[in-house]
Amino acid sequence: MTIAITIKVNDGVVMATDSAATIFSGVGRADYIYDNANKLFNLYKGLPIGAQVAGLGSIGQASIGTLVKDFRKLITTPNTSFSIDRCQYTIQDVAEKFKRFIVDDHYNQAFNGVPVDQRPYIGFHIAGYSSGQPFAETWKICVVQGQCAGPTLVTSQTQTGACWDGEFEPVFRLMCGFGTGIFEILKAHGIDDAKIQEIVDQCRVDLDAGFVTAPMPIQDAAELAVFLAEMAVKWAKYRPGVNSIGGPIDVAAITKHEGFKWIKRKHYFEPALNLKEGFGDA
Repeated sequence: MTIAITIKVNDGVVMATDSAATIFSGVGRADYIYDNANKLFNLYKGLPIGAQVAGLGSIGQASIGTLVKDFRKLITTPNTSFSIDRCQYTIQDVAEKFKRFIVDDHYNQAFNGVPVDQRPYIGFHIAGYSSGQPFAETWKICVVQGQCAGPTLVTSQTQTGACWDGEFEPVFRLMCGFGTGIFEILKAHGIDDAKIQEIVDQCRVDLDAGFVTAPMPIQDAAELAVFLAEMAVKWAKYRPGVNSIGGPIDVAAITKHEGFKWIKRKHYFEPALNLKEGFGDA
């Protein structure tokens, strides 16, 4: 699975992911767990746009990393239906084209013959700056049991805060002050849905950790994102079941003036040996 963290503050956005990829057999057993999957990407080199993935690690025989780079090539190619004008674009437009390419053109075709309730989950955060805008924004796309939701605006230009995807239970508990199981517990005690929602909304206000503030420096936001990702890794290690979060943690910051910058990133090659060939910044 995954832990994917996105934190937006006034100065920009930080995105962090783990690197674990779990391969399941047809009967639900984890056959392989790899620790070096790529889940965080600069969607358009030279532009302040990032994306991260949670859930499904590949579609058909292509990894999500390869498909994202296929998309990146399409949007940088002039005069196609996917082309993006680097001087006039919106993050929403990028997210909509990304959904069309990944979900409509690949996911839906790959799982066309699979019963809807058996289709795997996949989710994306797409964040960054629309051209000419002073603040960043975050959009989400997810496919749950074959039904696609989004792109949905998660954090607008005027908002700050954190969002997450994947196996986020420990992050949810720390940040919100209660676990996701509270819904079922209250329902089991005969509380109606409207009252449950009222209680949960009040818990979100009164129990919020308050870690993310609008003026938080981007470096502190990055350190918080790493802390939350590392906490999820430890939670996955010690809880019962498959250790499905792990491997190196990749981190990137997206800011107005510096654009997309890697803070921490794994490589399967030595970057210094590949710069001349053009692979050092892949």
